[in-house]
Amino acid sequence: MTTILGSGNWSYTVVEGWPQLPEGFLLGDCAGAVVDSKGRIFVYTRGEHPVVVFDRDGTYLTSWGHGVFGGTHGIAIAPDDSIYCTDTQHHVIRKFTPEGKLLQTIGGPSGRFSGRPFNRPAHLAVSPVSGDIFVADGYGNSNIHRFSPEGDLIYSWGEAGTGEGQFVVPHNIVVDEDENVFVADRENHRVQVFTAKGDFLGQWPGIWRAAGLDMDADGNFYVAEMPPHVYIIDAPSLGHSVSIYDKQGNLQTRFGEPSPGEAPGHFTAPHGIAVDSHDDLYVCEMPHANMGPEWMEDAMGRHNPDHGPQIRTIVKLARTK
Repeated sequence: MTTILGSGNWSYTVVEGWPQLPEGFLLGDCAGAVVDSKGRIFVYTRGEHPVVVFDRDGTYLTSWGHGVFGGTHGIAIAPDDSIYCTDTQHHVIRKFTPEGKLLQTIGGPSGRFSGRPFNRPAHLAVSPVSGDIFVADGYGNSNIHRFSPEGDLIYSWGEAGTGEGQFVVPHNIVVDEDENVFVADRENHRVQVFTAKGDFLGQWPGIWRAAGLDMDADGNFYVAEMPPHVYIIDAPSLGHSVSIYDKQGNLQTRFGEPSPGEAPGHFTAPHGIAVDSHDDLYVCEMPHANMGPEWMEDAMGRHNPDHGPQIRTIVKLARTK
């Protein structure tokens, strides 16, 4: 029997066997993904192949970025299909062609919580209005930085804390066609909304460890919710789920079984999410980095070898309505 995830107009089924990998090819943890204008899916991994490219059917096309990155984390796409990747170890952002040619490097290391770019930048978004680059900086800072397309810092906002305009791990970011800025404020369990100048507009609370964030052509938002920290990883219904909001922050649906796993309807450690032009979803998971050795050992003991040699790290969900 087919498992239906979500509800009403927001219903999905798991696409089994997506993607198809070459013999001996391991993805490793998948930190994030983006979809280009040709429908190709670029997956940013922590495996041997940093950027892996698939078509919609899951056919492997190519991979690139070998030997370039220190810490793969956030991936974004510009209106011209340029690919941007954050590097949490080198404290930089790199811009590539879709074929993997390096075009630009922005930033460098700063002191922890200095407010200056960068200290372990998590993610970025390219404005469809100005082409400016908005960076969620991230793990060792609590800031949003705005850069020109040439890589010049324009201004920054934010600080550590739980109030309006404060962040605890600003983890993912989206800029819409009004140049409003949506930030997945992960450890504050919310999404915050700002103008392009950093003026606070509102917040969507109650999103457990809001990690991945993407927006479709109609302005609906898709949030990947990470699981709890290892010491309470068995707490039911916290994280390992996907939630969908309209642009006003109204919850449309949330799905994900109470406990983590690989079966349809279950997730392990959703970290990134992408939506394509068909409204299908790609949920990127990082079980090796987030689930802890005890859970991983137990999960591998129950792992179906027909599903491959590793715990699932990306799943495609096809929208049914």
